Amino acid sequence: MGIPAAPAYAATPAPRIDLKVLVIADGGPATEAVTAELDGEGTPYTVVDLRQSGRPVIDAAFLSDTVDGGPRAKFQAVVLPNDNPFPAGSAEMAALAAYEKSYAIPQVDAYTYARPQVGLQTPASGGYSGSVDGLKAQVTTAGRGTGPFAYLKGSVPFEDNSPSVSESYAFLAKPAAGADFTTYVEAPIPGGTGTGSLVGEYRHDGRRELVVTFAYNQYQEQFKLLARGIVDWMTQNVRLGASHNYFAVHVDDVFAGDDRWDPALNCTPGDVDCPPGQGVEDSIRMTPADVSNAVAWEKSRGFTLDLAYNGGGSVEYRENHDGADELADAFTAAKNDFRWINHTYDHAFLGCEQDVSVVPWKCATNPDGSTKYVSQSEISKEISDNQQWAQSVGLPTASDELITGEHSGMKLLPQQPQDNPYLAPALSANHIGWLGADMSRDPEQRQVGPASTVARYPINIFYNAGHVAEQVDEYNWIYTSRAQGGSGLCDDLPNTTCLPAPLDAATGYTGYIVPLETQTALGHVLGNDPRPHFIHQSNLAEDRIGYPVLDGVLDQYTTLYAPSAPLVNLRMKDIGAELRERGAWNTAVKAGQVTAYRIGDSVTVQAPDGVTVTATMPNGTGQVLTNGTTAFGQPYAGSVSGWVSPQSGQHGVTLALAPATARALAPQAHRTASTDHAASSSTPRTPVPAGVTKPVPYGAKQR
Repeated sequence: MGIPAAPAYAATPAPRIDLKVLVIADGGPATEAVTAELDGEGTPYTVVDLRQSGRPVIDAAFLSDTVDGGPRAKFQAVVLPNDNPFPAGSAEMAALAAYEKSYAIPQVDAYTYARPQVGLQTPASGGYSGSVDGLKAQVTTAGRGTGPFAYLKGSVPFEDNSPSVSESYAFLAKPAAGADFTTYVEAPIPGGTGTGSLVGEYRHDGRRELVVTFAYNQYQEQFKLLARGIVDWMTQNVRLGASHNYFAVHVDDVFAGDDRWDPALNCTPGDVDCPPGQGVEDSIRMTPADVSNAVAWEKSRGFTLDLAYNGGGSVEYRENHDGADELADAFTAAKNDFRWINHTYDHAFLGCEQDVSVVPWKCATNPDGSTKYVSQSEISKEISDNQQWAQSVGLPTASDELITGEHSGMKLLPQQPQDNPYLAPALSANHIGWLGADMSRDPEQRQVGPASTVARYPINIFYNAGHVAEQVDEYNWIYTSRAQGGSGLCDDLPNTTCLPAPLDAATGYTGYIVPLETQTALGHVLGNDPRPHFIHQSNLAEDRIGYPVLDGVLDQYTTLYAPSAPLVNLRMKDIGAELRERGAWNTAVKAGQVTAYRIGDSVTVQAPDGVTVTATMPNGTGQVLTNGTTAFGQPYAGSVSGWVSPQSGQHGVTLALAPATARALAPQAHRTASTDHAASSSTPRTPVPAGVTKPVPYGAKQR
């Protein structure tokens, strides 16, 4: 009885619904967060900024027209800063309401006051308004079952990073009497009884609104957890773009040894931060027991580590130990449990030749004053010798992947403002297609000769620390002020906050550094960001200080997400390909070169030649080919998504939705203009506390 008979649906031609979102913005953080999510997913949208005097007028002509004799809705969803940002009696709000009813277009109220006009009681009626920092919200049964947040297990924790800043504000309220309202995310009412809605769907006058009653910005964990569901709801799982949660961890310097931090000298003997001749060099190197532990950890976590190896480290070790290297033997015996990346033979610095007679070091110069660079032959030898060594011991490598030691050869400020000019030809000679880069200094994918860069996030666990005490001591040196006995680097570096006092040697690591680094890495994971993180082999040796952070990320993720949304653990070349495809797609979208629309159960996408299409569709969607239909995409978070290109001879991508999905998306009467008037705009101004307009630092560092 709930599904119209087929003849009733077929009697009226289905309209064309363009796959683009309309965002009405007022400069607030909520609509900025939604547009950031759309950008990250690669979903096209149009912004109308209410603050701009020359903005378009939102009327019927702006919202819809006819194409090829049939009606067209220009936007598949509408995002408003609140439920009605226009003056009372606004013709623009009336036009939006009529449009939404005519074409079954969903509306998101990005952050609005709880009141009867949105299907809720006011907070004064047994609800709550105020700070919700540290709140533990829950996805309801309706939100999890067939609702938009089914990819979550249920818990939605709200951040509380600073006791001195109000980071989130919310209105908690119960549904109004008689309202057709379904709560998707709720929380206990502080000082009251029962729960109040934070996110819910209000159905009225033939329209659907997603009502969000808490303030947020794009950086906050609570928004990142719910962002996918908000976009799923507004697009009804028929959209361009896609979102997954990625986590990859590179372990650098495998087979080599890492120099150890000296807490007395506050530098690392043997490295460039210590003046020549100071201190005694002491190497940190994994043991066979550490290899066994790494394999067991991987199997217990269902997670694969990527090992960036330096074969010269093993050769040198054998030379100094009568031909024996138990570590290399243990790793090669377990070689198929890991992924392997060429990290150069000796971990040599491949940029300019370094003058280490001063601290900080500087580039050596030629007699004419020009920069003296490491030669092409030296770079090429570091790459090829390492690959040949890996082949000799049977490591299953990908020969087109490379991470240079310290990302050297690439530009490094302030000493080396450009790439070593000999790097690109050396990469070409060795057929390198993917080159690791440092996210902190080279974040965007770019070409270095034949290679595309893959930026990596450094986890702030130091390469020169094998013991907890070393990590905490160096951390204190870097992140405490000169007045507190530290280096004062935190005083001088932008976007860095000094610790109020040095961390306790016994508790500082587990109580402060691990939670901070876990939170930072998890933020990347939840942001649809495939770029890998990296630590060093020293962090898997001795006290094995790397594992608490990795476990923290995996444990928190498992607590938050349902099995339908597993972590995606890719190797570097696959991450690089994902970034390359995204770059081409996003460029085409921003240039207006992508056209996409749905008519009934058919979705059509046209993009420039060579640009692969990315889309998210309901389960059961197929790609229409010249000789039939094949399944589209891979399952993730309750839908299917993937990259797809037209078959040879086709002018675009055509996707076929399951008929039941098409019926569910169909408007009731797309040709009938609604005469409903928008609700009164006498909405109390929704407060946005200072903390919600920008990210609040979790600790010493704000990345």
